[in-house]
Amino acid sequence: GYRLLGRASIDILKTGGEKVSALEIEETFRDHPDIAECAVVGLDDAEWGQRVAIAIIPIRAGSEFSLQTLRDWGRARLSTPKLPTRLLLVDELPRNAMGKVVKTEVVELFQAGSDTD
Repeated sequence: GYRLLGRASIDILKTGGEKVSALEIEETFRDHPDIAECAVVGLDDAEWGQRVAIAIIPIRAGSEFSLQTLRDWGRARLSTPKLPTRLLLVDELPRNAMGKVVKTEVVELFQAGSDTD
């Protein structure tokens, strides 16, 4: 992310020259009937600057999620730059003692390489 007041703003992503809000994307996908919780992060990308990545806890274990169906659902609700290009299904999201999702650790989950492109 870029720096805001001396710290990286993890909730503003810059993708393809556009600034998008991770919080807005999360709010939108929380309305999805099969998503219990989600976290959106930016993954560094040579071509795009950052790619929008979403980690999802499905409501039902074993739910079939594909990036394409997720993007199709989101397309009616979000502009194209805000649609995730990486998807990761998780059982839980990393949280700090306050219960807040730790975005840097979500990025590490993607870097560990178990996402579906």
